[in-house]
Amino acid sequence: MFTRSGLSLVLLLFMCSLPHFGGGTAQAQTAKNPVIFADVPDMAMIRVGKTYYMSSTTMHLSPGLPIMKSNDLINWQLVGYAYDTLTSVDAMSLTNGKSTYGRGSWASSLRYHNGTYYVSTFAQTSGRTHVYTTKNIEKGPWSAVSFKPSYHDHSLFFDDDGRTYLIYGAGKLRIVELTADATGVKPGTTEQVLIENASTPSGTGGGLPAEGSQLFKVKGKYYLFNISWPRGGMRTVVIHRADKLTGPWEGRIGLQDMGVAQGGLIDTPDGKWYAYLFRDFGGVGRIPYLVPVKWEDGWPVLGENGKVPETLDLPASKGLIPGIVHSDEFTRKKGDPALPLVWQWNHNPDNSLWSVSERKGYLRLKTGRTDTSFVMARNTLTQRTIGPESTGATLLDASNLKDGDFAGLSLLQKNYGLVGVKVENGSRSIVMVSASSGKPVEIQRVPLSQKMVYLRAECDFKARKDLAHFFYSLDGKTWTAIGEPLKMPYTIPHFMGYRFGLFNYASSQTGGFADFDYFRIDDKIFGK
Repeated sequence: MFTRSGLSLVLLLFMCSLPHFGGGTAQAQTAKNPVIFADVPDMAMIRVGKTYYMSSTTMHLSPGLPIMKSNDLINWQLVGYAYDTLTSVDAMSLTNGKSTYGRGSWASSLRYHNGTYYVSTFAQTSGRTHVYTTKNIEKGPWSAVSFKPSYHDHSLFFDDDGRTYLIYGAGKLRIVELTADATGVKPGTTEQVLIENASTPSGTGGGLPAEGSQLFKVKGKYYLFNISWPRGGMRTVVIHRADKLTGPWEGRIGLQDMGVAQGGLIDTPDGKWYAYLFRDFGGVGRIPYLVPVKWEDGWPVLGENGKVPETLDLPASKGLIPGIVHSDEFTRKKGDPALPLVWQWNHNPDNSLWSVSERKGYLRLKTGRTDTSFVMARNTLTQRTIGPESTGATLLDASNLKDGDFAGLSLLQKNYGLVGVKVENGSRSIVMVSASSGKPVEIQRVPLSQKMVYLRAECDFKARKDLAHFFYSLDGKTWTAIGEPLKMPYTIPHFMGYRFGLFNYASSQTGGFADFDYFRIDDKIFGK
């Protein structure tokens, strides 16, 4: 039985454990920057009622143009993709020796207008501007139209007078009017220069010219957000303002701190404003930040004394699992999607060569052609890595691999790393391959006398350490390091953060297949 003082102590401890009670728990309710420690670049964001939606860039991946949902600006979950395949050209399908790493669809624009959701993107790969529409952004279906040319880093904009525009370009920003439903360029219209040199506020001494346009209208004024990267400086938010869309425009630096830049404005139902931006952060990719905004003299003023705050007066993050990445046991019930939304294929897949139904509880990757390298092989199934640490693991059944086959777990970027099973002359080996030099090199080979092997890849992105280690296990309990640590630089040829991948490709004959029992992701690393 508790004494009165003892009961009081228990009650106090209980109350302190409740949300918003006491200093420790109040801090736990505070969001932290970055709000998503994963590769979610080129965000575009809208609020419809009390719900936020965000689109992002996924380049060469399929499906593409992801749509995410949040109720608090911090905790996001994937709800769909605007397209399954952007285009079926060779480069998007890894056929005839072509690829489109670093290209595919780039920065998107997301809008809600007259009951319809619009998301648009552009692609050097197709040479077109792509517009997708739906009445239900969470469930679809999406309708697609495309037209020439490919309008670079455009902002789709519906004005109050019923007219529709794209603002686009780099340095010299232009505007073109579209049809009211955004299905193409309005007949008879001509492109016009909107701002001669949008980089001017951040300096004109070279570097990255102002691009990444996002246009907003607030209380009758137009606000155009861009990113500029002056030579010798950092990624910078540039904001232009005008009373009329045609100008004149006046510009200023909106934010210049830690390279956090490119994005736009979002408001909350209770009248608070934020800028959503991202930061280049090494191997994990380009990671989103939120910056509070105050309005002064008709200008949005970003940050706290011009700085990106570490904490935000928003709910705490519950983590990126399962909303952004998620484990998969490959068990499917009736009505389940074949693949959860966290998965994307490296380029367009060959859907005849994979299955989650041929063997219950397994992902089967079959070979249908021979390939000379991992990055040119089709049907590598990928998920984002996440920071500050993450681990991906799988159990591979290699019993049906044929001579010349290589299957396993990857960390995909230009300087990739692989751990898996190779079959040569009828014998299996566990192999670690590193492309840290820019070309794949087999670092270590261990003979394998059994059919099943556990594989693991661990990523450390803390303070841009950007280092990965690979492991294998014969029993799932005792782990052995293999190969060498992989340095994970962010490279422009791929233009994407490192991704976990499950792969299988043939180098000499077709018809083999690899069965993966599961993929499990953790937000920590384990070591041996």
